[in-house]
Amino acid sequence: MKGLMKGFAVCAMAALPAAVLAAVGNYTPVTDARLKNPEAANWLQYRGNYAGWGYSALSQITDKNVGKLQLAWAFATGQKEGHQSPPIVNNGYMFVTTPGAQVIALEAKTGKELWRYKKELPGEMLQLHPTNRGVALYGDKVYVATVDAHLVALDAKTGKEVWIKQVGDWKALQYITLAPLAAKGKIMVGSSGGETGVRGYVAAFDAETGEEAWRTYTTAAPGEPGGDTWPGETYKNGGGSIWITGSYDPDTNLAYWGTGNPAPWPTEGRKGDNLYTGSTIALDVDTGALKTYFQYNPNDAWDWDEVSAPLLIDTEVKGKKVKTAVHAGRNGYLWVLDRDGQKLKFVDAYPFVNNNTIKSIDPKTGRPTFIDEHRPGLGKGDVHFCPSLWGGKDWFPEAYNPKTGLLYVPANNNLCAELPEPEPTKYKKGDLYIGYPIEAILTGLRWAKGAKEAPKTMGEVQAWDLKTGKQVWTHKYPTFNWGPLLTTGGNLVFGGGTNDRMFRAFNATSGKVLWEAATPSGVTGVPTSFEVDGEQYIAVQSGWGVDAQRMQGGVDRLLGYQTVVPQGGTVMVYKLAK
Repeated sequence: MKGLMKGFAVCAMAALPAAVLAAVGNYTPVTDARLKNPEAANWLQYRGNYAGWGYSALSQITDKNVGKLQLAWAFATGQKEGHQSPPIVNNGYMFVTTPGAQVIALEAKTGKELWRYKKELPGEMLQLHPTNRGVALYGDKVYVATVDAHLVALDAKTGKEVWIKQVGDWKALQYITLAPLAAKGKIMVGSSGGETGVRGYVAAFDAETGEEAWRTYTTAAPGEPGGDTWPGETYKNGGGSIWITGSYDPDTNLAYWGTGNPAPWPTEGRKGDNLYTGSTIALDVDTGALKTYFQYNPNDAWDWDEVSAPLLIDTEVKGKKVKTAVHAGRNGYLWVLDRDGQKLKFVDAYPFVNNNTIKSIDPKTGRPTFIDEHRPGLGKGDVHFCPSLWGGKDWFPEAYNPKTGLLYVPANNNLCAELPEPEPTKYKKGDLYIGYPIEAILTGLRWAKGAKEAPKTMGEVQAWDLKTGKQVWTHKYPTFNWGPLLTTGGNLVFGGGTNDRMFRAFNATSGKVLWEAATPSGVTGVPTSFEVDGEQYIAVQSGWGVDAQRMQGGVDRLLGYQTVVPQGGTVMVYKLAK
């Protein structure tokens, strides 16, 4: 038992019965070629393809027949808290992860459990975000990163542990929630901990042996490019955490990652731009070398992680062909960058929610100028700013549909925040490193300045035409939205994210709600689509918790009542009625 408490490899698993194996069939190895050009019938990685689109080309379920969508099967995970991982599918095998460091393999057609892996976690470990955002598939293995900062390789057919590596120090409150990124024989992960004084990094491991290949830090040290943007040794605990899967361009061999906020939140002790926090960075997959970056929030004061990796979309922008990197920012702007020539260059930015912090954006460089009145800090007392701490869009991913040419953004509008005077803070291993009382953060949500009552709408699903820079349609919710999006070749957009437990389908062209179904809990999981035996399925995990629940507490405090969203994770899989 003592060994377990040290957090090393122990797992519980069941061998796959021969009869079950026969029913599912052989497991097809996942190759670089398949990941580069994924077949429509499967969903092999976090967002379906390397470009991060969240798009399925399957078109059996359409805007004409989606009203006939019904539950094919459901599977209770037995776990509470936020279920945010996508159901990943490879020729009949489905893999989901849950809070509690579990990986569950299911028969994709029926929901029959094939095997379950559970990593034992140190009992004294503090879990700030008890969730997991999914697995990576590569070769004949399944890879999962755990909340106690380990990377584990499992046999895809049996769940047997092949190797396990310690990536970070959980005693320093480093933890991992993201789905790994697999490419060119490497498995890449990053560490959460923007509020615990981590020095953010992306690390790559050999897919076969687990040996570490490289590690690139996201806060620049003295003597490195960008090192002069940090005073003294503040970079050592400067944040820039990595907690969402990167996107990847095989043609340039560059992986694009979003980085988190700098630490601590008050800026007075870290004058400078604090590179490369609040940015998109591009790393060479072979070496980890940082090739280029774009920073959205220099010297951030608002906890605006920009961790969502950009979507890589080759399109026209105002009549000119551009290889774009598109990111809907927590700072409330939709950023369009040019990634041609391996450099990230500013093209344009559009506000997509209310914003009282950005005064202007340099039309050549894209550097924002902030309004000092709305920048929290020492000697300022209570400071009100919009969008809120959780941003115009938090981690939940956008989606892009090449058939409609539209980008879909899950947004939160009409919400602001307030931070008080900072409190003194000093880094201490294993403790929070924020600079504001945690109670002030959890109760910091506000309506717009001067608003006497709640806004009529908060959450939104928006559709944008990148060619024109115009918003095409918007669906508005009376409450906030915490729902990742999926779009399909059937002219549909799927998403949940609201406290009414609904999972919905929208017409991708018009935004009209065409179908909805209640789930056991709230849906903050990433939806996917796949095909088995000629039938298309839509899959998503229901399971409310983590920051969605915390944001609900903030809204409830302003409204003066308590919203109860049932707990408990369930994999929900839908198909057309026959």
